[in-house]
Amino acid sequence: MRILSISAGKISSLFGIDHPDHKTVESAIKKEPISTLSDACSIQVKRIGIEGDEQADFSVHGGLEKAIYAYPAEHYEFWNDLLQRETKRADTIGHGFVGENLTVEGFREKEVWVGDIWRIGDVELQVTKLREPCFKFNARMAYKGAAKAMIQSGKCGWYLQVNQAGIFKAGDLIEIIPGKRSINIEMQNALLLRKEQQKDLF
Repeated sequence: MRILSISAGKISSLFGIDHPDHKTVESAIKKEPISTLSDACSIQVKRIGIEGDEQADFSVHGGLEKAIYAYPAEHYEFWNDLLQRETKRADTIGHGFVGENLTVEGFREKEVWVGDIWRIGDVELQVTKLREPCFKFNARMAYKGAAKAMIQSGKCGWYLQVNQAGIFKAGDLIEIIPGKRSINIEMQNALLLRKEQQKDLF
């Protein structure tokens, strides 16, 4: 289990395809890799997240409990297949595109437990909750069904808080120290899916 890339983004305008009146909104979901396996730059991690990474709306991303968003690299095959089929997208998307700070290898939502500690060098992170996608994710993916597909597939990723600031880089191994393990990210997503399905009934 390791970091494949670290990404950061600046606040910019995003066209809200699901926003009332199709207005543009401010978002920092557009992230680019700043440390990769081929260029493993050391990156400073602070209590509020990756140095240089901005947040437009702290109610959905950012803050101490959602300082860093992690996403499995293995899920990108799903998104590339879906976007090619539904939107006829010709090029493939890669690390950082779904808005994650850490693109990781060797994880699945059912194996990631709320409260688990991640030790990466001198950095200590802690899993807090799943990502709940909104209309900004649809806009980023240029597909109105993207948020729904994320919830239905369970390929949501998760947030981490920073317990110990420090420096890490792409390629660093992730040591897991189990917490209480009462609920994992897959279970949280199942609860969210049930909630969304109930909405559709009314």
